[in-house]
Amino acid sequence: MFPALSVGPPGMANFLIVVTDTAVNVLATRMLRSDRPVSVYATFPRETRLGPILHAPGPIIELGSMSFEFDEEYAAVVSAADAEVFAPETLPPDPLPDL
Repeated sequence: MFPALSVGPPGMANFLIVVTDTAVNVLATRMLRSDRPVSVYATFPRETRLGPILHAPGPIIELGSMSFEFDEEYAAVVSAADAEVFAPETLPPDPLPDL
């Protein structure tokens, strides 16, 4: 899960992008309380690729018809989410497989 800001149409808004085993969910949040979701804005199949990460003023991904800007610190999260589905052999072994 990582916070993102929509850029371009339909305007700027805060979202949380949540990647689960079965889906990629885009949760709408309040402008001043971006840590609390208020609704599910969109849902995509887990096979949806988040990358490539585009670089404008900051890193940007495109989901559906929307573009989302996020902090650079979450670039590894986006890359890992894609690798989990599209290149699982590149992931390190689970250090605690029994949990």
